Amino acid sequence: MHPKHITCLTACTLLLFLLLTCCGSGTNEVEGARILAVYAFPGKSHYGMHSALIKELVQRGHQVTMIAAFSLKNLNLGANYTEILIEPVYDFWSDVMDFFKTDNIFELTDMGNLQYYKMMDIIAFSTTEHALKQPKVQALINDPQPRGKFDLLLCEQFYQEPFLALSRVYDVPVVTSSTLGFESRMSQMMGVIMPWSFVPHTFSPYSDRMNFFERLMNSFYSLTEDIIREYDYFPKMDTMMRKYFGHLNVEIPSVSKLEKNISVAMVNSYTPLSTTRPLVPGMIAVGGLHIYPNKKLPQELQTFLDGAVDGAIFFSLGSNVQSKDMPYEKMRIFLDVFGSMRQRVIWKFENDSIPDMPKNILIRKWLPQSDILAHPNVKVFITHGGLFGTQEGVYHGVPMLGIPIYCDQHLNMRKAEQSGYAIKLHFPTINREVLKESLNKLIHDPQYRNNVQRYSNVFRDRPMGARETAVYWIEYVIRHKGATHIRSAGLDLKWYQFYLLDVIAFAVAVPLLVIALAVFVLRKVLRRAGKSPKKVKEN
Repeated sequence: MHPKHITCLTACTLLLFLLLTCCGSGTNEVEGARILAVYAFPGKSHYGMHSALIKELVQRGHQVTMIAAFSLKNLNLGANYTEILIEPVYDFWSDVMDFFKTDNIFELTDMGNLQYYKMMDIIAFSTTEHALKQPKVQALINDPQPRGKFDLLLCEQFYQEPFLALSRVYDVPVVTSSTLGFESRMSQMMGVIMPWSFVPHTFSPYSDRMNFFERLMNSFYSLTEDIIREYDYFPKMDTMMRKYFGHLNVEIPSVSKLEKNISVAMVNSYTPLSTTRPLVPGMIAVGGLHIYPNKKLPQELQTFLDGAVDGAIFFSLGSNVQSKDMPYEKMRIFLDVFGSMRQRVIWKFENDSIPDMPKNILIRKWLPQSDILAHPNVKVFITHGGLFGTQEGVYHGVPMLGIPIYCDQHLNMRKAEQSGYAIKLHFPTINREVLKESLNKLIHDPQYRNNVQRYSNVFRDRPMGARETAVYWIEYVIRHKGATHIRSAGLDLKWYQFYLLDVIAFAVAVPLLVIALAVFVLRKVLRRAGKSPKKVKEN
């Protein structure tokens, strides 16, 4: 080889080595971290986010041990994945129905915020204790030599707080994930004040454009939740935590303090599907994490949709709200309206058949929702308004007919309606005329599709994909052994200090005290002035 070529080759090799070195030192990748993941809440829809995240971590070479309510064995994750399955799956809806004396989930539609707090209270304690009792979970809690076995605790931020104690048992930082998106309780959890004037409470039907009465009620709901958590919820959770962790030779603070030492919270939301609000660096939006590139549909579904020359309607109420539980008179309304339309309908229905079902309807117990929404002939998505479904609808640019039933679904559909790509209906008042008129509007009025397409473009436009963003921040916390440097100082304040209630009380009390003192002095002076001196009689 010519000497010049050797010199050139050497220079290129050296340059390549320097580039790789620089890139390596910049990314500082984490390889083969040992992660303990706790996803104990038995909500099937939540596992859209959990399974995507765990799959991504395992594929990147991390070892994951997961406490799971539902098995991920169908993902074939290999030797790097260990599963601790909670069995049997806890039926928390039975507890909720028994407490509220309802026959089906559709009767929860008109519940108020205070009732939602109670519902979450029921769900929290029953599902958490059921998981903590599991022998394999007990073995994990009582590991005689826990230190050094894991590098990170990954938890769902959904009313399962005692599991945060595992971070002290194994001496590791914590990353949580919120499947409900930006929840109101994250304000005190992450140390950032959410202005109640324009940030609606998670369970409210309000938008970020509230009138006086809505702002009044929104402030009441938000403050009430904080007080309930501080003086009722946390003490009860502390009792449960002491029951299962109190015997250990490890100092474990209160649930409230554990929650305030989370390094990063990954939030199932992304612009523009939530209202704009203040954030701290540790709140990372990863909405759409569960959405993958479209897969080919099963042949039956492909043929059915390809043949929908006038378009198709996709109807799914998710995994918790099941169409089979719908009161028959309401179900009949949907069947009659669908049967009168030229569009074909794919309906996620949990029974094998529906009596007198029109020929243009296809029902199945399970359906590949995102892949169906990707088909160009789907014109409308009828949804309960859960975050996972609405994200898929926006991602694929499909207008929505929202029928929210409980909790954040009302908020999600109010936002969608306000953004001009959805129509929101109140389940108890649905009739044939309203349903058909709403569907025809969504199908034939181009503004709905134009608006959702615009929002789809915004939702997809981000510097990094949702899964890449989530993994980056998980590895960031592992690299730095926590993230105290991005922790808000607001977390060290009492709740009344956090909201400046002590300052407001002082600012109100001092002028009132001055006024009261002035009135007191004035009355004294006037009283003395009113006493005229007695006249002395002259003899």
